[in-house]
Amino acid sequence: MRAAVMRDKKLVVDDIPEPEPGPGEVLVKTLACGICGSDLHALKHAERLVEATRRAGGLNVMDPARDVVMGHEFCAEVVDFGPATSRNLKPGTRVTSLPVLIREKGVFPVGYSNETPGGYGQYMSLTEALLVEIPGGLRAEVAALTEPMAVGLHAVEKARLDRNDVPLVIGCGPVGLAVVAALRLADARPIVAADFSAHRRHLAELMGADLTIDPAADSPYESWKEVAKWKNPADAPPFPPWMPGPPLRPAVIFECVGIPGVIDQIMAAAPPHARIVVVGVCMQRDEFEPMLAINKELNVQFVLAYTPDEFTATLRNIAEGRIVTEPLITGKVGLGGVAAAFDELASPERHGKIIVEPWR
Repeated sequence: MRAAVMRDKKLVVDDIPEPEPGPGEVLVKTLACGICGSDLHALKHAERLVEATRRAGGLNVMDPARDVVMGHEFCAEVVDFGPATSRNLKPGTRVTSLPVLIREKGVFPVGYSNETPGGYGQYMSLTEALLVEIPGGLRAEVAALTEPMAVGLHAVEKARLDRNDVPLVIGCGPVGLAVVAALRLADARPIVAADFSAHRRHLAELMGADLTIDPAADSPYESWKEVAKWKNPADAPPFPPWMPGPPLRPAVIFECVGIPGVIDQIMAAAPPHARIVVVGVCMQRDEFEPMLAINKELNVQFVLAYTPDEFTATLRNIAEGRIVTEPLITGKVGLGGVAAAFDELASPERHGKIIVEPWR
């Protein structure tokens, strides 16, 4: 089969063996696969990704010195079955899945494994028990957004929002946009979102942001304060006398950038008692000053991926129109266009999400 292969820190199109589904696995034909920002990072920082995953005791990780077929945001079609499968889904059924392959030797992440190709290949093996059928009529490229949008839903769930909270999203790339969509679904208003890119701010508005800020022109945190004032000051909880300024509604700040220094910047600018949810994946060492968080009694929550229930709920919400997705898709490429798409996604002014169609 044909695939876009990560080899020597480059993406090349090559013929590789078609995967053979093992026990409990299904062979699927990839219909559409989104390019994730984590894939862009992995191409440049594969060794760091592997080291951090091993130190954390995570899944079986890839060997960057060997070929890897990335792609974990996919919609596919059932083709054939391995042994010990129930075959409840007929061939031709369109599916998506949590991007992990469960085998006797352990759990392998689809798209970050040498053992099993991801969605930048024409075929994949997936664990039958994890397959989720795509509702009829939902286009393949839209269904492929289930995985990244589930990341946003999980981040918002982990934030444990209260009705008085006012969210602030820092960074409006695909992760930040998924968070905005999940906040809109939760009716956590007003939603304030900040990004240096005019294109991304526009996408944030389409996804549900009430106020978008260009940090080059205005402080996101000062702008947040303007909309976070209590309409009735008597409703505000008592604040310690050493905390300056008028009482504000609680802040929940979502860090969706994933580059060194951003967490420290947020801590320095955040209002007292803010909750910070770190969603952006930083693959480099970072540092911050604990006293910033101590003085303000900040709460920091790191998040990863989603639960199976959140994944399934996201697909259902997309199919029923409760999560906005259409503005995200700004380009489609075949396998031969994957390398160039990675380069284009480095610029925030052109694209939201590029979809790979391996049979194009």
